[in-house]
Amino acid sequence: METDVVTFSKFKVTSALTDMESRIRPGAFVGLLIESAIQSSDKLGFGFDNLKIHNLFWVFSRLSVNIFKPIKWNDVVEIETWPKDINGIFYIRDFIVRNNKSEVLAKASSAWLPIDFKTKRPKRRESFDTDIFVSLKDKYALESPPEKLSEITEGERFTVNSTYFDLDFNKHVTSTRYIDWMMDTFSVEFHNKNYFKMLTVNFIKETLSGVKLKILKNNYEKGKYLFEGTNIDSGKCSFRGKITF
Repeated sequence: METDVVTFSKFKVTSALTDMESRIRPGAFVGLLIESAIQSSDKLGFGFDNLKIHNLFWVFSRLSVNIFKPIKWNDVVEIETWPKDINGIFYIRDFIVRNNKSEVLAKASSAWLPIDFKTKRPKRRESFDTDIFVSLKDKYALESPPEKLSEITEGERFTVNSTYFDLDFNKHVTSTRYIDWMMDTFSVEFHNKNYFKMLTVNFIKETLSGVKLKILKNNYEKGKYLFEGTNIDSGKCSFRGKITF
């Protein structure tokens, strides 16, 4: 039954999650999506602790978000999430975010990979109850799965260094920091006048402590930007992004 698979999580937006205009920061918003996904996977029996027994862990691979109304300080939001489908090697999960008036504030779709601890390669866990992942394939937040972004080779250049505050308990840069890095390429004045409407991120290769990334930002249309972050030492792409304001 749908009620057995769908999870609802409530969060209050604290001041620590907001920007200078009292709007939730994009990275903080994605952090709430991730937390709701963690709660859902734990409830359904394929969370972190369950996968660890089988030497696996989840990796966040892709995300597409549409924002319809800014979420602000002291707002209480409810995030509805469910495992939607299996698309090749990706496990698709969707989200709908509502306020306490049941108005839809945002919708999102994400793709996750179960990764082997030793090989660091995707590995399908055969003991998963596959029905859980496909039973709601006709229920969607966004009509399409999260977008796969293409390489960019030109744009304004920025450099960032990964430090202690960027790392999670897996000892690599946490997903939300890539979003923060993209947002930091814009001026304070720009953020005062603009707020994101759409966001897509592809997490391609982990970034460890002390690594320096080159970030390209390409303003390909008015209010629309493409990003690519590359490990300067290895020359390999770490992430790609697309933001519409």
